[in-house]
Amino acid sequence: MSPTWRYARSQVTESVDVNVPIRTAYDQWTQFESFPQFMEGVESVTQLGDTRNHWKVETGGVSREFDTEITEQHPEERIAWTTVGGDVEQSGVVTFHKLEDAMTRVTIQMDWDPQGLVEKAGAAVGVDDRRVKGDAQRFKEFIESRGIETGSWRGDVPRD
Repeated sequence: MSPTWRYARSQVTESVDVNVPIRTAYDQWTQFESFPQFMEGVESVTQLGDTRNHWKVETGGVSREFDTEITEQHPEERIAWTTVGGDVEQSGVVTFHKLEDAMTRVTIQMDWDPQGLVEKAGAAVGVDDRRVKGDAQRFKEFIESRGIETGSWRGDVPRD
């Protein structure tokens, strides 16, 4: 009988302090279609409704498409999501913490199942951690260089 191999889920937590008010940081994060401007490997995000988005991403030369559902969202506090359907299993939360009137800590926590040899190897050597860290830094540069958000969605999605 051959053994069954199960790879552990990958997890990453990254924080970045941005020099904008909490409302500006939060409002920008609700503009999912702007993510390709600062997230590596994100080719497009299409908002399908208030709580559903369709993603096209490329990771390690592999293109994937999947949908995410916002499972909880509270203005200037948190946005939580999970994938729905498809072969990508991912969930996460972004939280926003006011440090000063014009400084906000954005914390990204993600949990996912790497698929295929390339993704599993990348997760094992920390590629995912570096990508999320880079995305957080690029978000900081993006919002600080603009000074204002590109739009906002102030809706509240209670946790089921």
